[in-house]
Amino acid sequence: MTLWQRILSKSITGAKQIAQTFDINIEDIKRVIRKYPMRINPYYLSLIKKKGDPIYKQAIPDIREIQDDRGIDDPLNEEEMSPVPGLTHKYPDRVLLLVSSQCFMYCRFCNRKRKVGDPNAVNMKTIQEGISYIKANKDIREVLISGGDPLFLTDKQLYQILTQLKSISHVEIIRIGTRAPCTFPQRITKRLANMLSRFHPLYIIIHFNHPNEITYEASIACSRLANVGIPLASQTVLLKGVNDDSDTIKTLMRRLVSIRVRPYYLFYPDYVKGTAHFWVSIKKGLDIMKSLYGYVSGLCIPYFAIDLVGGGGKIPLLPNYVKEKKKDKWIIKNYKGKIFEFTLL
Repeated sequence: MTLWQRILSKSITGAKQIAQTFDINIEDIKRVIRKYPMRINPYYLSLIKKKGDPIYKQAIPDIREIQDDRGIDDPLNEEEMSPVPGLTHKYPDRVLLLVSSQCFMYCRFCNRKRKVGDPNAVNMKTIQEGISYIKANKDIREVLISGGDPLFLTDKQLYQILTQLKSISHVEIIRIGTRAPCTFPQRITKRLANMLSRFHPLYIIIHFNHPNEITYEASIACSRLANVGIPLASQTVLLKGVNDDSDTIKTLMRRLVSIRVRPYYLFYPDYVKGTAHFWVSIKKGLDIMKSLYGYVSGLCIPYFAIDLVGGGGKIPLLPNYVKEKKKDKWIIKNYKGKIFEFTLL
């Protein structure tokens, strides 16, 4: 057993320790995790400074997950767009391939709450069926490996999957979607980084939601990946009570850039059943985006996007700076609210 596996084996998956540590009703936790599993590894648990803080809210089960019935189990309609189990083909030239149903920490807002933690959701048979589908469809030029968390697999398992994908002539780009550098940076070993570097062009999409997640350990993990030439980008989900204010998002985006992670998406939360207590308004997201333009560098600005219910895909949402269009000029408001006339030449 590797060091990271030994650390992970000490994760909390039962109700008793969490109930005692944070003075929560143990029966409430048991009821939630019967439907939506819990795993909190020792590292991510150590980031919780007090009950109810932004890290706590992402990791600790909340009775509202089973009390509030709003939402949809599969809001992005992934199952309907799965020609084979574990593979989603939504866009013409790219697919999403699930290679694990396990995570280092089960985020309470996960858009795959319906299947993460289920040992039957993903297995070697579904992975091989997915790879066979990709081989047979020459329009597919990009594969996003996801889960669960792909890095939950061993180095050997991951190497075998990447080798098979890399051998497909029409697959040009491979992406890995993982929260490991954020929730369990111990997984990002030098050996793993060196192995991944053999599969360029390879991109890693990480998921940071709060500045408190950008620790010394997380920065080392990201450096190991960046140092072997892997471009890193971060997806952030806008979550009520976690990061739904301008100062938090500004700080997060600046810190991401400082550890060589490019802010990629700020996502409006998906309408997943069991996550309604995290939902915010679209206006709140647009207001936060307005607070970024002009006040942080362009490197720090993500796309604010909504993934449409029913599988319609990602749509960027932008603050409106154009006030009016006249015959030969545009009336535009800048980031400070000042009005300018832009004349067409």
